[in-house]
Amino acid sequence: MAKKSPIDITGMKIPNHVAIILDGNGRWAKKRLMPRNYGHVKGAQTVEQICEDAWNMGVKYLTVYAFSTENWKRPQSEVDALMKLLKNYLKDCIERSNSNNMRVRVIGDKTGLNDQLRDKICELEEMTKENTGLNFTIAINYGSRDEMIRAMKIMASDVKDGKVEPENIDEKLFETYLDTKGIPDPDLLIRTSGEQRLSNYLLWQFAYTEFYFTDVLWPDFTKEDLAMAILAYNKRDRRFGKVESEEK
Repeated sequence: MAKKSPIDITGMKIPNHVAIILDGNGRWAKKRLMPRNYGHVKGAQTVEQICEDAWNMGVKYLTVYAFSTENWKRPQSEVDALMKLLKNYLKDCIERSNSNNMRVRVIGDKTGLNDQLRDKICELEEMTKENTGLNFTIAINYGSRDEMIRAMKIMASDVKDGKVEPENIDEKLFETYLDTKGIPDPDLLIRTSGEQRLSNYLLWQFAYTEFYFTDVLWPDFTKEDLAMAILAYNKRDRRFGKVESEEK
Protein backbone atom coordinates (compact mmCIF):
# COMPACT_ATOMS: atom_id res chain seq x y z
CA MET A 1 0.00 0.00 0.00
CA ALA A 2 1.29 3.45 -0.93
CA LYS A 3 2.54 5.63 1.90
CA LYS A 4 0.00 8.29 2.85
CA SER A 5 1.05 11.93 2.73
CA PRO A 6 1.13 13.72 6.10
CA ILE A 7 -1.58 16.31 6.75
CA ASP A 8 -0.91 19.42 8.80
CA ILE A 9 -3.80 20.06 11.22
CA THR A 10 -2.03 22.88 13.05
CA GLY A 11 -4.52 25.59 13.95
CA MET A 12 -7.55 23.46 13.12
CA LYS A 13 -10.47 22.92 15.50
CA ILE A 14 -10.00 19.46 17.00
CA PRO A 15 -13.17 17.51 17.85
CA ASN A 16 -13.42 16.94 21.58
CA HIS A 17 -14.99 13.51 21.14
CA VAL A 18 -14.48 11.16 18.19
CA ALA A 19 -16.53 7.98 17.78
CA ILE A 20 -15.44 5.25 15.36
CA ILE A 21 -17.17 2.26 13.79
CA LEU A 22 -14.31 -0.18 13.24
CA ASP A 23 -15.41 -1.74 9.97
CA GLY A 24 -13.55 -3.85 7.42
CA ASN A 25 -11.43 -6.25 9.50
CA GLY A 26 -12.84 -9.32 7.77
CA ARG A 27 -12.49 -7.88 4.27
CA TRP A 28 -8.92 -6.78 5.06
CA ALA A 29 -8.04 -10.37 6.00
CA LYS A 30 -9.86 -11.85 3.01
CA LYS A 31 -7.85 -9.66 0.62
CA ARG A 32 -4.74 -11.28 2.11
CA LEU A 33 -6.18 -14.81 1.91
CA MET A 34 -6.21 -14.97 5.71
CA PRO A 35 -9.02 -15.94 8.13
CA ARG A 36 -11.33 -13.17 9.37
CA ASN A 37 -9.95 -13.47 12.89
CA TYR A 38 -6.55 -12.36 11.62
CA GLY A 39 -8.18 -9.11 10.56
CA HIS A 40 -9.68 -8.64 14.02
CA VAL A 41 -6.25 -9.07 15.63
CA LYS A 42 -4.75 -6.48 13.28
CA GLY A 43 -7.73 -4.21 13.93
CA ALA A 44 -7.08 -4.36 17.67
CA GLN A 45 -3.49 -3.24 17.06
CA THR A 46 -4.80 -0.32 15.00
CA VAL A 47 -7.02 0.72 17.91
CA GLU A 48 -3.95 0.94 20.16
CA GLN A 49 -2.13 3.19 17.71
CA ILE A 50 -5.13 5.44 17.00
CA CYS A 51 -5.65 5.99 20.74
CA GLU A 52 -2.15 7.43 20.91
CA ASP A 53 -2.52 9.42 17.69
CA ALA A 54 -5.89 10.88 18.69
CA TRP A 55 -4.57 12.07 22.04
CA ASN A 56 -1.49 13.62 20.44
CA MET A 57 -3.76 15.50 18.04
CA GLY A 58 -5.82 16.93 20.88
CA VAL A 59 -8.83 14.59 21.00
CA LYS A 60 -10.03 14.17 24.58
CA TYR A 61 -12.62 11.38 24.14
CA LEU A 62 -12.49 8.38 21.82
CA THR A 63 -15.26 5.78 21.61
CA VAL A 64 -15.02 2.65 19.46
CA TYR A 65 -17.64 0.08 18.45
CA ALA A 66 -15.97 -3.27 19.21
CA PHE A 67 -18.87 -5.74 19.39
CA SER A 68 -22.57 -5.04 18.81
CA THR A 69 -25.65 -6.82 20.13
CA GLU A 70 -26.16 -8.04 16.54
CA ASN A 71 -22.65 -9.53 16.26
CA TRP A 72 -23.78 -12.61 18.20
CA LYS A 73 -25.40 -13.73 14.91
CA ARG A 74 -21.98 -14.26 13.32
CA PRO A 75 -20.52 -17.79 13.02
CA GLN A 76 -19.84 -19.24 16.47
CA SER A 77 -16.16 -19.73 15.69
CA GLU A 78 -15.79 -16.03 14.91
CA VAL A 79 -17.75 -14.98 18.00
CA ASP A 80 -15.60 -17.21 20.21
CA ALA A 81 -12.42 -15.80 18.69
CA LEU A 82 -13.68 -12.23 19.17
CA MET A 83 -14.53 -12.87 22.81
CA LYS A 84 -11.05 -14.33 23.39
CA LEU A 85 -9.47 -11.36 21.63
CA LEU A 86 -11.50 -8.90 23.72
CA LYS A 87 -10.54 -10.67 26.96
CA ASN A 88 -6.84 -10.57 26.07
CA TYR A 89 -7.12 -6.97 24.88
CA LEU A 90 -8.77 -5.85 28.12
CA LYS A 91 -6.14 -7.70 30.16
CA ASP A 92 -3.27 -6.01 28.31
CA CYS A 93 -5.13 -2.69 28.33
CA ILE A 94 -4.69 -2.23 32.10
CA GLU A 95 -0.92 -1.84 31.96
CA ARG A 96 -0.97 0.06 28.68
CA SER A 97 -3.68 2.48 29.85
CA ASN A 98 -1.92 3.30 33.10
CA SER A 99 1.41 3.87 31.35
CA ASN A 100 -0.39 6.23 28.95
CA ASN A 101 -2.54 7.86 31.68
CA MET A 102 -5.67 6.75 29.77
CA ARG A 103 -9.06 6.23 31.39
CA VAL A 104 -11.03 3.30 29.96
CA ARG A 105 -14.75 2.64 30.22
CA VAL A 106 -16.90 -0.06 28.64
CA ILE A 107 -20.49 0.54 27.54
CA GLY A 108 -23.09 -2.04 26.58
CA ASP A 109 -25.09 -4.79 28.25
CA LYS A 110 -22.47 -6.44 30.43
CA THR A 111 -24.98 -9.04 31.66
CA GLY A 112 -24.66 -10.72 28.26
CA LEU A 113 -20.92 -11.31 28.74
CA ASN A 114 -19.24 -14.18 30.58
CA ASP A 115 -17.89 -13.81 34.11
CA GLN A 116 -14.24 -13.58 33.02
CA LEU A 117 -14.95 -10.73 30.63
CA ARG A 118 -17.06 -8.86 33.19
CA ASP A 119 -14.30 -9.24 35.79
CA LYS A 120 -11.71 -7.84 33.36
CA ILE A 121 -13.98 -4.89 32.54
CA CYS A 122 -14.53 -4.12 36.22
CA GLU A 123 -10.81 -4.33 36.95
CA LEU A 124 -9.89 -2.15 33.97
CA GLU A 125 -12.41 0.56 34.79
CA GLU A 126 -11.46 0.61 38.46
CA MET A 127 -7.70 0.74 37.88
CA THR A 128 -7.87 3.54 35.28
CA LYS A 129 -10.62 5.74 36.73
CA GLU A 130 -8.19 8.31 38.14
CA ASN A 131 -6.21 8.69 34.90
CA THR A 132 -6.41 12.14 33.32
CA GLY A 133 -5.36 11.51 29.72
CA LEU A 134 -7.51 10.19 26.86
CA ASN A 135 -11.01 9.06 27.85
CA PHE A 136 -11.28 5.82 25.91
CA THR A 137 -14.65 4.05 25.72
CA ILE A 138 -15.19 0.59 24.24
CA ALA A 139 -18.69 -0.51 23.17
CA ILE A 140 -19.03 -4.26 23.83
CA ASN A 141 -22.35 -6.09 23.44
CA TYR A 142 -23.70 -2.65 22.69
CA GLY A 143 -26.77 -1.62 20.71
CA SER A 144 -28.27 1.84 20.96
CA ARG A 145 -31.88 0.64 20.98
CA ASP A 146 -31.00 -1.87 23.68
CA GLU A 147 -29.28 0.91 25.65
CA MET A 148 -32.38 3.12 25.52
CA ILE A 149 -34.74 0.28 26.45
CA ARG A 150 -32.55 -0.63 29.43
CA ALA A 151 -32.51 3.04 30.43
CA MET A 152 -36.31 3.30 30.18
CA LYS A 153 -36.83 0.21 32.32
CA ILE A 154 -34.67 1.65 35.11
CA MET A 155 -36.36 5.04 34.80
CA ALA A 156 -39.83 3.43 34.89
CA SER A 157 -38.83 1.59 38.06
CA ASP A 158 -37.64 4.87 39.61
CA VAL A 159 -40.93 6.54 38.69
CA LYS A 160 -42.84 3.66 40.25
CA ASP A 161 -40.75 3.93 43.43
CA GLY A 162 -41.33 7.68 43.62
CA LYS A 163 -37.68 8.56 42.93
CA VAL A 164 -38.56 10.42 39.72
CA GLU A 165 -41.59 12.58 38.97
CA PRO A 166 -42.82 12.11 35.37
CA GLU A 167 -43.11 15.86 34.84
CA ASN A 168 -39.40 16.23 35.63
CA ILE A 169 -38.29 13.90 32.84
CA ASP A 170 -36.28 15.78 30.21
CA GLU A 171 -33.25 15.15 27.99
CA LYS A 172 -30.72 15.82 30.73
CA LEU A 173 -32.41 13.41 33.12
CA PHE A 174 -32.79 10.72 30.47
CA GLU A 175 -29.08 10.96 29.61
CA THR A 176 -28.18 10.05 33.20
CA TYR A 177 -29.74 6.64 32.60
CA LEU A 178 -27.69 5.94 29.46
CA ASP A 179 -24.44 3.94 29.37
CA THR A 180 -22.64 7.13 28.32
CA LYS A 181 -23.53 9.07 31.46
CA GLY A 182 -20.82 11.67 32.12
CA ILE A 183 -19.39 11.41 28.60
CA PRO A 184 -20.04 14.30 26.16
CA ASP A 185 -21.78 13.53 22.88
CA PRO A 186 -19.45 12.80 19.95
CA ASP A 187 -18.51 15.72 17.70
CA LEU A 188 -17.33 13.46 14.89
CA LEU A 189 -18.23 9.91 13.80
CA ILE A 190 -15.82 8.02 11.56
CA ARG A 191 -16.89 4.82 9.81
CA THR A 192 -14.32 2.89 7.82
CA SER A 193 -14.63 0.44 4.87
CA GLY A 194 -17.05 2.48 2.76
CA GLU A 195 -20.28 1.55 4.54
CA GLN A 196 -22.58 4.50 5.26
CA ARG A 197 -24.92 3.55 8.07
CA LEU A 198 -24.95 3.86 11.88
CA SER A 199 -25.58 0.19 12.68
CA ASN A 200 -27.46 0.89 15.92
CA TYR A 201 -24.55 2.86 17.38
CA LEU A 202 -25.04 5.83 19.77
CA LEU A 203 -28.29 6.91 18.08
CA TRP A 204 -29.28 9.29 20.89
CA GLN A 205 -25.77 10.71 21.23
CA PHE A 206 -25.35 11.35 17.48
CA ALA A 207 -28.14 13.97 17.33
CA TYR A 208 -25.73 16.71 16.16
CA THR A 209 -22.63 14.70 15.33
CA GLU A 210 -20.79 15.21 12.03
CA PHE A 211 -20.39 12.01 9.99
CA TYR A 212 -17.30 11.05 8.01
CA PHE A 213 -17.16 7.91 5.87
CA THR A 214 -13.98 6.52 4.32
CA ASP A 215 -13.27 3.53 2.08
CA VAL A 216 -10.16 2.68 4.12
CA LEU A 217 -10.49 -0.69 5.87
CA TRP A 218 -9.99 -0.39 9.62
CA PRO A 219 -6.66 -2.28 9.89
CA ASP A 220 -5.21 0.14 7.30
CA PHE A 221 -6.48 3.26 9.12
CA THR A 222 -3.62 5.57 10.19
CA LYS A 223 -3.07 8.93 11.82
CA GLU A 224 -3.08 10.45 8.32
CA ASP A 225 -6.61 9.08 7.81
CA LEU A 226 -7.62 10.52 11.19
CA ALA A 227 -6.16 13.85 10.14
CA MET A 228 -8.20 13.66 6.90
CA ALA A 229 -11.35 13.19 8.97
CA ILE A 230 -10.45 16.18 11.15
CA LEU A 231 -9.78 18.24 8.03
CA ALA A 232 -13.26 17.36 6.73
CA TYR A 233 -14.73 18.15 10.15
CA ASN A 234 -13.24 21.64 9.97
CA LYS A 235 -15.10 22.28 6.73
CA ARG A 236 -18.49 21.60 8.31
CA ASP A 237 -20.78 24.36 9.56
CA ARG A 238 -22.11 23.14 12.90
CA ARG A 239 -25.20 25.21 13.73
CA PHE A 240 -26.97 22.80 16.12
CA GLY A 241 -30.37 23.74 14.68
CA LYS A 242 -29.71 27.49 14.48
CA VAL A 243 -29.91 29.57 11.32
CA GLU A 244 -26.98 31.65 10.19
CA SER A 245 -28.52 34.98 11.21
CA GLU A 246 -28.76 33.83 14.83
CA GLU A 247 -25.00 33.33 14.97
CA LYS A 248 -24.15 36.90 13.97
